[in-house]
Amino acid sequence: MKHIARKRFGQNFLTDDVVLYDIIRGIAPEPDDAMVEIGPGLAAMTALLLDTVRHLHVVELDRDLVERLKKRFPAQRLSVHSADALKFDFTSIPVPPGQKLRVVGNLPYNISSPLLFHLAEIAPLVRDQHFMLQKEVVERMVAEPGGKAYGRLSVMLQWRYHMELLFVVPPTAFDPPPQVDSAIVRMIPLAQPMQCEQALLEQVVTKAFSQRRKVIRNCVAGLFTEDELRQAGVDPQARPEAVPVAQFVALANLLAARKG
Repeated sequence: MKHIARKRFGQNFLTDDVVLYDIIRGIAPEPDDAMVEIGPGLAAMTALLLDTVRHLHVVELDRDLVERLKKRFPAQRLSVHSADALKFDFTSIPVPPGQKLRVVGNLPYNISSPLLFHLAEIAPLVRDQHFMLQKEVVERMVAEPGGKAYGRLSVMLQWRYHMELLFVVPPTAFDPPPQVDSAIVRMIPLAQPMQCEQALLEQVVTKAFSQRRKVIRNCVAGLFTEDELRQAGVDPQARPEAVPVAQFVALANLLAARKG
């Protein structure tokens, strides 16, 4: 029986074989990789990954698809976790000594940002992540300071990851086709991210970008003085999108020092 894509789960199934093989080449799976796929859907990428990896874990919310996956693949090759990826404990996946987790997936666009932040909590345990996301989201993730795409998502993720947009995927590669272009992003956790309390960085960045048309002095009024901004290397007259990640980290550390 044909599975009908469910809008509430954000389901758009990748069906283009050329794109699928390009993604697999980008991931470059190895037989012993500790790999988990988020949102396997109809298993187009799952099947290709299992051509190489000896065992694969998948996290799927749709119970109908969970049953299809269990019927199609033997349990000794595929572990199916029937769960919401936003709540799933990725540390529960067994990883051989000396290895780190590899995470892949065609992420539902409606939960992409919260899911990225959820995964950021386990970044030290992850080797890399390869995701299909809305192109606009990927452009925001990899944006450099000074552009309109640079914002909260850019800062919070670039603090923890090196990221690159690998290639763009058109709507015609999906069934049903989404109304936007997609893109593949590679995310590699930084071995030594700048020391900072995530909650304080989040507080600073959220406040800074809440009124991005204003200069940063006005955006963070009540949180920092002009002298404190200069102490962190920030021009009080700069707009938030012109402030590099390192300077946001410096502001968060100023906040930590004040509280400590």
